[in-house]
Amino acid sequence: MNNNSVTVKALRYDTGEPVVVTIADGCIRSVETIPDASRRPLAELWIGPAFFDVQINGALGKAFGSPNVTFEDIAEIVAECRRHGITRLCPTLITDSEANLKAALRRLSRAIAEDRGLEAALPGIHLEGPYISPLDGPRGAHPRMHVRRPDWEEFQRLQDAADGRIWLVTLAPELEGAIRLIERLTASGVVVALGHTAASGMQIRDAVAAGARLSTHLGNGCAAMLPRHENPIWEQLAEDRLWASLIADGHHLPPAVLRCLLRCKTPLRTLLTCDASVLAGLPPGRYRVWEQELEIVPEGKIVVAGTPYLAGSWVFTDHCVRLAMQLGGATLKEAVDMAAIRPRQLLGLSISWLEVGATADLILFRFDEQGLPHIVETFVAGKSYPAAEGIETARENL
Repeated sequence: MNNNSVTVKALRYDTGEPVVVTIADGCIRSVETIPDASRRPLAELWIGPAFFDVQINGALGKAFGSPNVTFEDIAEIVAECRRHGITRLCPTLITDSEANLKAALRRLSRAIAEDRGLEAALPGIHLEGPYISPLDGPRGAHPRMHVRRPDWEEFQRLQDAADGRIWLVTLAPELEGAIRLIERLTASGVVVALGHTAASGMQIRDAVAAGARLSTHLGNGCAAMLPRHENPIWEQLAEDRLWASLIADGHHLPPAVLRCLLRCKTPLRTLLTCDASVLAGLPPGRYRVWEQELEIVPEGKIVVAGTPYLAGSWVFTDHCVRLAMQLGGATLKEAVDMAAIRPRQLLGLSISWLEVGATADLILFRFDEQGLPHIVETFVAGKSYPAAEGIETARENL
């Protein structure tokens, strides 16, 4: 057997079956079911597909869109994500000037092109804005000075700067020219999401007819006060052709709202995203980010200082998986699928995870006393990364 091979004994997250998995040269070489299906205690090791988050802005004070971000910073963000079970993500750039966006896209594209590990970790870029609502509330933490109308020619310049790596665009469909832009983006192979919007029902329906496929962090990026019947949340919930990403971090969506959104969209049309802020993982305090002051409050949420407006999340996708179970009522399989399988399906990527020949992008985890999963180890193309929480690695080498 290859000297670099690793053998893992664990329970499958989707069936509970005990399996022995052999990993070598970055791929899964064998999967054997152990003929012992007796019930096991919570302390047993479990195995599942690694997470894919479509919306991560940065972490540890480093932002993908920062003019000062370096190759090392980008690699550090990716490494931190891996410690939370995220092996693939869409680096997300928010509303900014065209010059700044082009510069950020060039930096990202250059880093991805020069490193095969980053190329695998960052397969496509998420452009969140600048074509969003200028209104307070729907705009969220995006700088108002750079919000503007949809512009196909500008987008083409941005896509050129990204070397074609923009895969996902979030926009507000009520803006002049938005529907035509959605049609053009869709025709070019870019996935269009609706978000940071105050759109009417008709405008949302027109956007879906034009090709929009996702609601970005549904339930957030909207007005704080809405009409009880006619509002963009209900309209997007009712539209089965729209999938939804949800931020299940315990702050962006109250438990009752999270449960209702999940029941309506169902886990088959829902993605979990942490929407990690540039401040994710930093200690509480005030920080200058995105041309404004943001604050990490002691309870672990990030707000625009002096306002109730959230500005991304302080946690990562593994935390959202736990809260989707604890607060949202999702099963283990549903929660992991929403964080690992659904994003890949939305973007048209392979969803094979425990098949011979598949890339060994895997998570190993255990359950705590509350019955919630905590990652102990992440495999990225067969390479091991220890968990962020410092739980002792417990795979069995047979």
